[in-house]
Amino acid sequence: MDYEKYMRIALSEAMDAEMEGEVPIGAVIVCKDKVIARAHNRTEHLHDVTAHAEIMAITAAEDYLGAKYLTDCTLFVTVEPCVMCAGAIAWAQLAEVVYGAKDEKRGFSKYSNNIMHPKTKIVSGILSDDCEKIMKDFFAKKR
Repeated sequence: MDYEKYMRIALSEAMDAEMEGEVPIGAVIVCKDKVIARAHNRTEHLHDVTAHAEIMAITAAEDYLGAKYLTDCTLFVTVEPCVMCAGAIAWAQLAEVVYGAKDEKRGFSKYSNNIMHPKTKIVSGILSDDCEKIMKDFFAKKR
């Protein structure tokens, strides 16, 4: 699987989030080399603290497949998932999670690497410089 290709799609989603005034995090779910869901943070627009890119993508992928488990799917997300999203990823039983930038403050690995489903493969650091830059630039503008 071409990790960089799909992470670039997730970065495109992150840019869409930024244009909407959302924290620029994007997510894509791929199943059998086909993008079945794309999403970005919507917490501001929906006034919903749970409307993270990963949650939105999981819901869209489950709707697309008509199933609650995503055992044949890979999630690409620009920033390391938080604990809430890691829980949702575990419940959805994603086969693989690929993320770009590490989240030192709120990423799941700060708390426990055992939050994810035991069969879920974790890959980190894909296009990390690009993923970090969009976040740093966004928050620099906010200050």
